[in-house]
Amino acid sequence: MLRDDQWAKMEPYCLGKRSDPGRSGGDNRLFVEAVLWKARTGSQWRDLPQEFGEWNTIYKRFNYWAKRGVFERMFEAVSDEPDMEYAMIDATIVPVHRHGHGAKGGLEIRPSAPRRAAGPPRSWH
Repeated sequence: MLRDDQWAKMEPYCLGKRSDPGRSGGDNRLFVEAVLWKARTGSQWRDLPQEFGEWNTIYKRFNYWAKRGVFERMFEAVSDEPDMEYAMIDATIVPVHRHGHGAKGGLEIRPSAPRRAAGPPRSWH
């Protein structure tokens, strides 16, 4: 999970801090750790461990923060941290089947028995 020095760099960018007007978020650190857990595991939101809270609430909050660019600002704040590399995912490290790259080949359908020479299929009789 997050170290205290990493969290100290990220915390000022969180929405819903005590110093912000209006409703404040619950535990921002726990929420960010839930998002990082999701990114590390690649699991669905529904599989989020209950210790992080209700998955749907966390998902809605994640969407809200993402639309407002919070995670981009947090990433910029900790981008000098080599320990945060585990949270980065891009196409260079995600394996794709060769057909996903546009390679030729693929499934060839071969008849298992020779076709009948003439006439409609038997099911038409």
